[in-house]
Amino acid sequence: MGGLIPVAILLVLLFTNVIAFGNTSKTDSAQGTNHHSGQNVITTMASEDANSSTNIAEVSEAVVGVTNLQRQSIWTNSEEAGTGSGIIYKKENGKAYVVTNHHVVNGAEQVEVVLANDERIPAKVLGTDELTDLAVLEIDGEKVNRVATLGTTEDKQVGETVFAIGNPLGIEFANSLTKGIISGLNRSVSVDTTGDQVADWVTEVIQTDAAINPGNSGGALVDANGEVIGINSMKIASTQVEGIGFAIPIDTALPIMEQLETNGKVQRPFIGISMATLNQVPMQYRHNIILPDGVEQGMVVASVEPGSPAEKAGLQQFDVITKIDDHETPTALELRKYMYSETKVGDTVKLEIYRNGEKQVIDLELMDKNE
Repeated sequence: MGGLIPVAILLVLLFTNVIAFGNTSKTDSAQGTNHHSGQNVITTMASEDANSSTNIAEVSEAVVGVTNLQRQSIWTNSEEAGTGSGIIYKKENGKAYVVTNHHVVNGAEQVEVVLANDERIPAKVLGTDELTDLAVLEIDGEKVNRVATLGTTEDKQVGETVFAIGNPLGIEFANSLTKGIISGLNRSVSVDTTGDQVADWVTEVIQTDAAINPGNSGGALVDANGEVIGINSMKIASTQVEGIGFAIPIDTALPIMEQLETNGKVQRPFIGISMATLNQVPMQYRHNIILPDGVEQGMVVASVEPGSPAEKAGLQQFDVITKIDDHETPTALELRKYMYSETKVGDTVKLEIYRNGEKQVIDLELMDKNE
């Protein structure tokens, strides 16, 4: 598992990337898990006249452009404020559904989807989730002939070939394909969703060296079998850095997509801590962590949010969480994976923690982060 990538580095570099190209002021920059036990949370539908993709050329037909339209003033009509990419993942009952990034459609007064044949279709935003940077759109399915086949990151290995499909620099270069490898799995990336330069979320991503450029956001990361394994979301853009792009694993995205499609929002169990693995704790703080022999993994509490379930349950900085309901938590991914698939808001969970070398079990009532 890779190390935690600081939010300050990532986001500052992304903002730089927005202006790195002379004609990209209206083009989205590729900014910014949990394996659901039921892969059929959202199944790829090939109803009516749509076919499932079976190879790279076919999945590219299911990758569309997404245009964010906004009015610059009350005197003007809506104009293109940015473009990104999206993936048609389902078609049923005359409707087709597109997953893209939250930041691609954020602030839009209208959204258009541009099909592979350049036809533009009005889209309805069913829901967005800022923390995971995902959004689901609904469009008329009459002219949709292809839906993407969704794969899984389970059993994927570093070094496997992948392809990034999207619209770099806008619709002019629609359905561009770049080739690379999986450079890392389960990378932890800090995300600042509020703009205050403080990380308030850590997301797990796939790292790839396949070229991801402004406008690729929301596009597909595809394996050699033509199955979508990730949704391109962000990159590090710097003159000192080449080939570091990130995609949201499709396993992580599926349960979020289902909630956005059906409820318009994500109700997410919430503890209220920031945390890091033992090896991610800076050296100057490691003397605060005391563990008995035999305990070699767990999540270290870095901070506790005031008023959160964690504070109410008595969690403290430098507590080491080793289990939730007897489920081991060696990484943040494992903790969230358990919470999002096995618990719901209002449940009480048992956290096994070590504080000053002593084991304790704490009861914690999960809340909705939006409450």
